[in-house]
Amino acid sequence: MSDAPEDLRYTKEHEWVRTEEDGLLVVGITDHAQESLGDITFVDLPQAGNRFGIGEVFGVVESVKAASDLFLPVVGEVVVVNHALDASPEKVNEEPYGEGWMVKVKADDPTIVDSLLTATEYLAGL
Repeated sequence: MSDAPEDLRYTKEHEWVRTEEDGLLVVGITDHAQESLGDITFVDLPQAGNRFGIGEVFGVVESVKAASDLFLPVVGEVVVVNHALDASPEKVNEEPYGEGWMVKVKADDPTIVDSLLTATEYLAGL
């Protein structure tokens, strides 16, 4: 059974969002997503400073099975990119909710997170 921490919010496209104390939103892919993809071999992420709208593709995760687009669940600017994934993409498999995070975003409207799925709602949709 896939894991989905209660303190995060989720999308139907299998991204998760965590609000940090500084107001930034951390975005990654769920345990279910990394399990479905299999061994992740490459993560293509945007540059800091890039802006995206809700549902826009902000990157790609490649695995031995497939490539999968990453969709940003908020409108905002990418301010931090997890460059550790360049050398160690397997961190997404090992710690999807920890060191496997993708980007940190300064959202135009951080309250949008409240409209995303709760862990219960996300798991019910799997």
